[in-house]
Amino acid sequence: MKLNIKNIIGASLLTLSLGACTDTVKFGNAFLEKAPGGTVTADTVFSNPEYTRNFLAGIYATQYYNLPTNSTNAAPQCQNYWKGMPDALGDDFHLLFNNTIVFGKYYNGSLTSAIDGNKNGNIYPYTNEYIWENVRHCWVLIENIDKVPDMTDAEKARIKDEARCLLSYAYFIAFRFYGGLPIINSSFTGAEASYDLPRRSVESTVNFMVEQLNTVIKNKALPWAYEGSEAASETGHWTLAGAMALKCKVLQFAASPLFNDSQPYWQGKYTTEADTCAWYGGSKPELWQQLKQACADFFAQMNANGHYHLVQPLGTTQEDYRYAFRSGYILQNSPEILHSIRRSNNAHGNDYGWYNLGWGGKANGSGGNDRYAYCPTQEYVEMFPWADGTPFDWDKAEKEGKLDYMFVKGDTVKGQQMLQNLQYTRDPRLYETVMVNGDRQTLNWGDGRASGANWEMWVGGTTIGTASKTNSGKYGTGYRMLKYIVGEAMRRKKPQWNAIMLSDIYLTYAEALLQADNNATEAIKYVDAVRARVGLKGLVECNPDKNLTSNKQALLDEIMRERACDLAFQMEHYFDMIRYKRADLFERPLHGLRIYRLVKDGNSWKREESQWYNKSFNKKLAETDPNFYEPSHFDFERFQITTGARYWWSNGFDPKWYLTPFPITEVNKGYGLTQNAGW
Repeated sequence: MKLNIKNIIGASLLTLSLGACTDTVKFGNAFLEKAPGGTVTADTVFSNPEYTRNFLAGIYATQYYNLPTNSTNAAPQCQNYWKGMPDALGDDFHLLFNNTIVFGKYYNGSLTSAIDGNKNGNIYPYTNEYIWENVRHCWVLIENIDKVPDMTDAEKARIKDEARCLLSYAYFIAFRFYGGLPIINSSFTGAEASYDLPRRSVESTVNFMVEQLNTVIKNKALPWAYEGSEAASETGHWTLAGAMALKCKVLQFAASPLFNDSQPYWQGKYTTEADTCAWYGGSKPELWQQLKQACADFFAQMNANGHYHLVQPLGTTQEDYRYAFRSGYILQNSPEILHSIRRSNNAHGNDYGWYNLGWGGKANGSGGNDRYAYCPTQEYVEMFPWADGTPFDWDKAEKEGKLDYMFVKGDTVKGQQMLQNLQYTRDPRLYETVMVNGDRQTLNWGDGRASGANWEMWVGGTTIGTASKTNSGKYGTGYRMLKYIVGEAMRRKKPQWNAIMLSDIYLTYAEALLQADNNATEAIKYVDAVRARVGLKGLVECNPDKNLTSNKQALLDEIMRERACDLAFQMEHYFDMIRYKRADLFERPLHGLRIYRLVKDGNSWKREESQWYNKSFNKKLAETDPNFYEPSHFDFERFQITTGARYWWSNGFDPKWYLTPFPITEVNKGYGLTQNAGW
């Protein structure tokens, strides 16, 4: 007899507590208060349209969300800042908050399949993320909603398809971590003596997700987008555009070499009980063709239905481009967001919500908390090109004497303490993603113009202090992460995280065109559309030495770099490294940047580890004082990160890390969950 897994999938529907005057519908962990499938519970929920809508809202509330906002051991763990986010495992960010699973188990290579008393072990705990509760609840909706009175057939059809999207999204997030999964095709009654739910193959898992999404696409019960008066209340619900985009993302991961290759990712180093759970069994070029077609279908519908588009700048300055990019990802009504996840937490007060973690209640952004110490690496910063789109090359810039201008360039004008005619010299997305030396601290929400004091990111500077010197805290690499941190605009707001962005689908289509047909010319058009909205020239023009129209690997590298620059903290770059099995990138040591301010000392320059703005600006210094003018000349040192040095850097990247271990306690229950290779 198979052992029960009711603790995973057998969560009860909900509990209805009858009071003298008011019915209280409980959600979340209150589902565990009653046996599943109880007729009173189900009958009550589906006898009232409002209860049914609230039940749907409860599923939305537990979708995967990639911003660390709370301290909790409750599911879902995705918002727990003690866990750490997947973005800290790529080469773009390094987490310098040591009280996290990322720091304590991944960086030191000590992760195992064991879990603790709170069901936590890895960064996406299999039994503590509401995966299976959400899947079951979606089936409960699909199976029962037709009996709800006083609800139109159109609304019932829409809710069914929202549920199909919600369960597909739950599967997709788990699929990227674990590979093939058990397939749940119904809600279960709760009265089963046992469950026989073996782990299924990668192919079966992909087909299951695609089948659900194809049903949604065929039904057309969901709106393409929410517009007008509906947008305020309905944005954040799944749409037809979101369903089609999610299908693209499912197929993209499936078609990638992690699963779709001539050899499995472990290549004989391990044995595994069921290799089809983590491999297609060979190379299947048709998967790239399926992805290409899914992307083509999406863009055909987008062109026909409108609404979604890349936000275009209103001018041609660097600030115009940055403002367009910011508007594209942060505004809740942005035409670039295909699906966003909301949190009911208002994120203010003492709850360590996203606003307090990132901005710290300081209008100039100097606050924040080390729980948010996702520090950009030097490797990542160098991925961002110059402002015209040409690649940033450290050695070339150093030889040409341009390192002083690698972030901003301005004129020292007699009598003016701050640099004048300030120019932002790099890709505008850099300034929205990374706090860099010399950037202005205040961004006007009306027009995107930057003003105010400069970020002092040199050793001893007002902003960074000694953090880069000690390789510690939220400035520990010499940089600080800024994506999703937009200051006072988010005070007392409900933060959103964008699960799928339109630029992601543009770049996914480019990848599919290249991989399916080697159609570099058409692929480049989609990449260039993403670049153009931030003022960058075309890939071919900016990279004449890379033969991008004929060198497939060179163009693929450029697509991956563009994805990293455009989709920071979208949980994309780490999984791009995973799906392409980039052990070489995981193994290379990462670096930060130490900047030393230089002050004129006679005919030479000397380093000075001191603040400028707080100690010199408007302090009535003489114009002949070397501290009068804003610093613009520096020494730069790229240093190897030592705090949280990753095990892989010195011991190599074991391929077992491409997939996450299932909890050994679940594997041992005997219902068919086979462990991933090496764990």
